[in-house]
Amino acid sequence: QVQLVESGGGLVQAGGSLRLSCAASQIIFRIIPVGWHRQAPGKERELVAVISSGGLETYADSVKGRFTISRDNAKNTVYLQMNSLKPEDTAVYFCAATFLRKDYWGKGTLVTVSS
Repeated sequence: QVQLVESGGGLVQAGGSLRLSCAASQIIFRIIPVGWHRQAPGKERELVAVISSGGLETYADSVKGRFTISRDNAKNTVYLQMNSLKPEDTAVYFCAATFLRKDYWGKGTLVTVSS
């Protein structure tokens, strides 16, 4: 059974940093694009960053220069390093991947940034 499990969320002050992890089972991250999404209270889910199978990184304008997506193929894990966090970054963060034409999502990890 394919599973994506996020971790690393928490409470941090504005200006601080967090690193989120997304570990996968029954799916090989290195051969597919993997994305991080977030959903803030009362808002729609939005794409934050994507890393392609070739390592190409794409970011939402709101996080460019502050967030970095990366992957560790040996650990089958994708990371989201978040620096210079702002209160508006508060959201539940999800990782997602499409594998064999099916979309898979983790359950999310909550990031709260206090002002």
